[in-house]
Amino acid sequence: MTFEELPAAVVQTDSDVVAGFAHDEAQLVDRRLPLAVLSPRSTDEVVACLRAAASAGLAVVTRGAGTGLAGGANAPDGSVVLSTRRLDRIVAIDVEERLAVMQPGVVTADLRSAVADLGLFYPPDPGSVATSTIGGNVATNAGGMCCVKYGVTGDYVLGLEAVLADGRVMRTGRRTVKGVAGYGLTSLLVGSEGTLGVITEITLRLLPAPPPPATVVATFASLTDAGRAVERITGDGTDVSLLELLDATTLAAIDAHTGMGLAAEAMLLVQSDLPDPGPAIDSVQAACEAAGAVDVVVTTDADEGAQLLEARRQALPAMERLGDWLLDDVCVPRRSIVALVEGIAQVADDVGLTIGVFGHAGDGNMHPTIVFDRHDPDSLAAARRAFDAITALALELGGTVTGEHGVGRLKSGWLARELDPVALDVHRTVKAALDPHGRLNPGSVLS
Repeated sequence: MTFEELPAAVVQTDSDVVAGFAHDEAQLVDRRLPLAVLSPRSTDEVVACLRAAASAGLAVVTRGAGTGLAGGANAPDGSVVLSTRRLDRIVAIDVEERLAVMQPGVVTADLRSAVADLGLFYPPDPGSVATSTIGGNVATNAGGMCCVKYGVTGDYVLGLEAVLADGRVMRTGRRTVKGVAGYGLTSLLVGSEGTLGVITEITLRLLPAPPPPATVVATFASLTDAGRAVERITGDGTDVSLLELLDATTLAAIDAHTGMGLAAEAMLLVQSDLPDPGPAIDSVQAACEAAGAVDVVVTTDADEGAQLLEARRQALPAMERLGDWLLDDVCVPRRSIVALVEGIAQVADDVGLTIGVFGHAGDGNMHPTIVFDRHDPDSLAAARRAFDAITALALELGGTVTGEHGVGRLKSGWLARELDPVALDVHRTVKAALDPHGRLNPGSVLS
C-alpha cells in the first residue's frame, strides 16, 4: 500500500514504527497493526491524508498521545492511523480576551504552563496532564481533578477547526464571550472521539489564575466513612476546587511506588483555591470529623499541596505495578457515592479479585481498578465480570458508564444500555451525515 500523492515525510510504514501507534492504554480491547501511520504537519496535509485514505477505501483512526483508556485509538483491520503529534504549535494566547488558539498536538501541561506565565489559568487537568494532548482531551471531553469546581474540557472550548471525512474543512464556534448563532457544532465535535472529523485547531477559554490552594488530608477507618464525608461536603455546597478519594489498596500501591508514607483504609484529598479559603476548609474539616475521620490535617503550604496532588496523580501508575489491570470509569450522582463504593466492595468479594478504588469523588466520578492475571482464564473471566458489574451498578444508581475517559471500543456495547432508542438513533443519524462511509474510527463509540 502506498500514498504516492502524500509527502514522503508524512507516511510511515515500517512495522516497528507503526506498532508504536497501534493502540492506546486501554486493556482487554482488540489491537491490530495499522497499515501505515500518517503524520501531517498542517491542516492542508490532514485534508490530503483523509482524501488519500478515502480514495484507497481505508478507515482512519486519529491518535493524539495515545494516553486514552477506552480503546478509542486502537486501529482496526485495514486502517491507517493519523497522528496529530506534529500539529503541536500554540498559535496565539490573547491575554485581553482570555483565550488561546492551538493545534491539537499541544501537550496539556505545556499549555497550562504557557498561560500561567501570563497570569492565566486553563483548568482541565487529566491524570495524564504531563503527556496527553489538547486534541485528545477535546476528542474525549476529558476531565480531571479540578472538575468539581471548574468542569471538563468542553466547558472551555470556544471554537474548532476540523476536517470532515470527505476532506472539507469546517470552522465552528467563536472567539467572543457570547455567541449563539446556529447549531452547537462545537459541542457536537467535543467528545466525538474522532468519529465525526479530525480536529486541527482549537480555541480555548482561559480564566484568571487563582491563588495557591489550601489543602486538607483526611484519613478514615473505612471507605464508607470517607464516602459519607464526600456526601456531607457536597451536600453543604462547600466551594472546593478538588475532592479526591483513595482507598487502602490504592494508597498502599502509591506508597510502594513513591515511598511517601501513605497508609489508611481511606483518604480524602481536598483543596480550596478561594482568596480566603478559611471558611471552606473549616467546613471540610467539620464534615470529615462528623463522618468519623481518624485524622484531619490542613496545610496552606503550596509545595506540600503540590506534592500531595502529585501522589494522587500516581494512583494508576502505582496500581499498574500490582499486576494486570482493568480500569473502569463510572460517574454517579454524588449522593450515591457511598452506595457505589459499597457496591464495588461487594463485587470484589463476589469475584475474588482485588479492586482498588480512587477518583474524583467531588463530581461522583470514580475509577475502580481491577487487578487480575490475564494468563489465568478464570482470573480474566472474573475481571470481565467485575467490570460489567460495576458499570451496570453505575447505571442502576442513576449514573453513566463513562465520566471522562469516553466510550471508545471498551464500552461501545454499553452505550445502547445508557441511551434511549431515539437518542441512539440520532447518534447514528449524525454519524451517517458526517461520515456516510463509516471511515472515521469505525467500531468506536457506536458498536
